[in-house]
Amino acid sequence: MKLKELAERLTLELTTPNASMEAEVKTGYASDLLSDVLANSIEGDLWITRQTHLNIVAIAVMRDLSGILLVNGSQPDPDTLEKAAEKMVPIFRTPLPTFEIVGRLYQLGISGRR
Repeated sequence: MKLKELAERLTLELTTPNASMEAEVKTGYASDLLSDVLANSIEGDLWITRQTHLNIVAIAVMRDLSGILLVNGSQPDPDTLEKAAEKMVPIFRTPLPTFEIVGRLYQLGISGRR
């Protein structure tokens, strides 16, 4: 499922409007530890996190993730938004907690692994 369809179906707010929402999402990864995401995420994952600082963009670029989804209504830091716009990394927000949004993603066919 493409990011655009996921965003529509889950009412996700895109915080980086210039980023493409055409990436295909088949898997996701939920973690707040950057080292964990760096070591264990796979290309194309949608990363679910509460982290909002600049380093999340670097991790997303390094691992070629499809996007970042911030939970609990978290707002990305201004420098994070600037870097995400520069690197074309889509960052979404949801007011839902991690457990609930992961469950909804799973119901839509987004699994933890291929």
